[in-house]
Amino acid sequence: MTATAAEDWKHWSDGRAATVSAPHGQLALTGTHWLEPEPAEIPGLPGRWWADAEGVRVRAAASDGITVHGAGAPVEGEVLLRPDTDPAADTATLGALLLVPIEREGEPALRVFDPAAPRRAAFAGISAYPYAPEWAVSAVFTPFEDGDARSVVVPNADGRERPLAVSGQIAFTVAGEHRTLTVSRSGRRLSGVIADATSGIDTYRFRFITLPEPDAEGRTVLDLNRAYLPPCAFSDHFICPFPPPGNRLDFAVEAGEKQVLSR
Repeated sequence: MTATAAEDWKHWSDGRAATVSAPHGQLALTGTHWLEPEPAEIPGLPGRWWADAEGVRVRAAASDGITVHGAGAPVEGEVLLRPDTDPAADTATLGALLLVPIEREGEPALRVFDPAAPRRAAFAGISAYPYAPEWAVSAVFTPFEDGDARSVVVPNADGRERPLAVSGQIAFTVAGEHRTLTVSRSGRRLSGVIADATSGIDTYRFRFITLPEPDAEGRTVLDLNRAYLPPCAFSDHFICPFPPPGNRLDFAVEAGEKQVLSR
């Protein structure tokens, strides 16, 4: 174990805890409200909310206090909030609340982040295995033959099944075991959803991984010390995908984040 690698991992680990526990971090999510074409109320929020092909719409009075980010005054009348899938995505605030329109598989919703969320108040950190260099290994990425992403239907944390876009596989050897995992492109990097023999016992039921951009020969690094908890480990209102077929390793990956700790 080199001091630099261990220090880098500690910096990453501390950053993870700070990010999820930020005032509007993952622990602050208190609701994901799926919207219909007809205006309706959202519990705990003023105004009436609905969705159309452009995004999320709200009709409210200035006295309600809903303010779109960048606007100089609260909403008076009707406004469009573009979802997170739009390059010009919008957010709004209501006092300390952050209101974030999202779209998943063509379905629009409004997420509410509350700094006073009970899970954020009770947060005591993220337990993790100690850093171990043997869990950082070389890997080779092989895209699918046609070079295009494919969709694999997988269960999600909310009980529904949704397509997961995957781009190819990584091959690697760790703990004496040669394995492959199906991964997705995430910008230039790779990402994946995995489970192993610790899942649901010592660790959360599944975890996410991110790998650096592969070089021209597909070479990259799989660092399982940085296997991290999905957003749904911090709030039940996220809709994380479960691992696709073949991504459940049959040995214990004693590396990376384990569980959310509460006071």
